[in-house]
Amino acid sequence: MTKTTDGPELQPETLLVHGGSLRSQFGETSEALFLTQGYVYASAEEAEARFLNTSPGYQYSRFGNPTVTMFEERVRLLEGAEMARATATGMAAVTASILSFLRAGDHIVAARALFGSCRYIVEDLCPRFGITSTLVDGRDLGGWEQAMRPNTKAVFFETPTNPTLELVDIAAVAKIAHAHGAQVIVDNVFATPMQQRPLQHGADIVVYSATKHIDGQGRCLGGVVLGSKDYLDKHLQTFLRQTGPTMSPFNAWVLLKGLETLPIRVRAQTETAARLADRLSDLPGVTRVLYPGHRDYAQKELAGRQMTGGSTMLSFEIAGGKAETFRFLNALQIIKISNNLGDAKSLITHPSTTTHQRLTPAARAELGIGDTLVRLSVGLEAYTDLAADIERAVG
Repeated sequence: MTKTTDGPELQPETLLVHGGSLRSQFGETSEALFLTQGYVYASAEEAEARFLNTSPGYQYSRFGNPTVTMFEERVRLLEGAEMARATATGMAAVTASILSFLRAGDHIVAARALFGSCRYIVEDLCPRFGITSTLVDGRDLGGWEQAMRPNTKAVFFETPTNPTLELVDIAAVAKIAHAHGAQVIVDNVFATPMQQRPLQHGADIVVYSATKHIDGQGRCLGGVVLGSKDYLDKHLQTFLRQTGPTMSPFNAWVLLKGLETLPIRVRAQTETAARLADRLSDLPGVTRVLYPGHRDYAQKELAGRQMTGGSTMLSFEIAGGKAETFRFLNALQIIKISNNLGDAKSLITHPSTTTHQRLTPAARAELGIGDTLVRLSVGLEAYTDLAADIERAVG
């Protein structure tokens, strides 16, 4: 197989069309889909060399696959990382990024504003393996500093957060973590690599649920872990190989197609999200709007410093209580009720009863996730149609 040339001078839009492509002897235009479990060796000696990693090539699709490799390389080039490894889901990526290098006796500090499943990994799963954790207010730099211990080996946070779109200062937290010898893991799903590059701000490891914006059309699951080659060689590769959270070649092929249109989709969705945030602020049935870059957004300066766009996501609160909020959701016609995000279709969810329902009422209250909060993932529909749908539902 031959590899296309990927020069550092290429822009993201070009890399997402051509980056990492491998072509077979047939010279296909579209990336090839290699639906194979194993690979044939020309000789026993070659098989031995492959397993000793002294000869390049594939051994088994749990370890590596040409289609998956193309997806990994394309994301790596976009992010500017030394390596990328694909996983079956976004949560597989989060789990692998943490458990691949932490050991019994280690400590992790995490922002308390996390997706429900991510909090489960930190609060419930890690302690089962002797890894202790501390949750902090991600916005409070003093809290990060105070939580660090001699055995702290990792810090983990998402920014913007799900679903309240709070920001964590990546550079400032990275400085604190590195002073204590800890690795910085950032979940960058809400911002996407088009609007935020955590590695440029000091992060060591970046994770994505490729299920979201990277696919962008509700078709398949996937995840990605990005970081240094040293982290890959010492920790991640062995963990993935032995535990098997492998991305299927078919999903990698679908996600390659999603990457080709990622810049166009994110740009259009962000423009619409910003307009909707302004419109929602003027509706009497809406009491609060949460959106980076919005005129009332508390962390506007930080958003301008580490993000290049306001995200395709926004959250807002409906006047009244849970009953009024459910009435609003049920009255929507174009916007669909779904807990997914980053889709071409606009999707809305009620976090306190869906994505964050496993948290205690006290924990949800601490995070600002009340019964009137809804999270909107803005799609590719016309702004006028989405605005009219919301105005009609608010009543």
